[in-house]
Amino acid sequence: MSSTLKIAIGSILVGLAVLALKTLAWQVTGSVALMSDALESIVNVATAIAALVAIRVAQRPADQGHPYGHHKAEFFSAVLEGVLIISAALLILREAWFAFQSPRVIGDVGLGIAINLGAGALNAAWCWVLLRQGRRLRSPALAADGRHLLSDVVSSAGVLLGVGLAVATGWTILDPLLAMLVGVNILWSGWKVMATSLSGLMDEAVPEKTLAAIRDIISDKASGALEAHDLRTRHAGAVTFIDFHLVVDGQTTVADAHDICDRVESSLKARLPDAQITIHVEPEHKAKHSGVLVI
Repeated sequence: MSSTLKIAIGSILVGLAVLALKTLAWQVTGSVALMSDALESIVNVATAIAALVAIRVAQRPADQGHPYGHHKAEFFSAVLEGVLIISAALLILREAWFAFQSPRVIGDVGLGIAINLGAGALNAAWCWVLLRQGRRLRSPALAADGRHLLSDVVSSAGVLLGVGLAVATGWTILDPLLAMLVGVNILWSGWKVMATSLSGLMDEAVPEKTLAAIRDIISDKASGALEAHDLRTRHAGAVTFIDFHLVVDGQTTVADAHDICDRVESSLKARLPDAQITIHVEPEHKAKHSGVLVI
């Protein structure tokens, strides 16, 4: 079992534990703000399950029907996460509005805050794992899950502070107001997750820093060639697709041109291990005198 799958399974287990704790905190206090926190945890579990399914699909090898692999499945999962997050936010806003019209008295706040604080600490620790491993493993599904949990951690901290203030001041109206703020924050988080994932589905190029590294490698390792042009990149999950035209002297043999391509591919994969590279070799009269000049 891959590291990505193990982390995805861990997300489901952590999500269930946090959901149980936050639900208990809500039942103890009757706070609508703590209820909104528990509702978001339901989304956490659902999105963790969606991420696990997407990661399993994304790791399937290429086949006749999908010659470029199944890597984009993770982007679909992240979009689904965004939809679920937005749905939860709208549900929270609805409940907060009802509570705003009829404010409720908060119950055993000390015990409720203690339970919710424990759930928040567990979420924060797992959020750090997801964000770190999502970047390391280049998994959009894990990264999206981590960004969502980060939003959950922030909103949970705000909820605890607000509930404490509502009890300390006696202003019960603070409870539904705080739930509304949580809902708006979650709504924004869901939109950001969707926007990031849609860019991957639209074959967005790699970040400028990565593109600069690719250009430098081609320039440095393609000695024997004249230039490289029409460089294009895109990413799908952990895989980066790179293709470009490599111009060589007209007298270069096929074997020598192949050696140049092998050298460039090897260096690019040392920098981007999961890269899939396509190089089109052209004679010198095809040079455009632009793009990447070979050192």
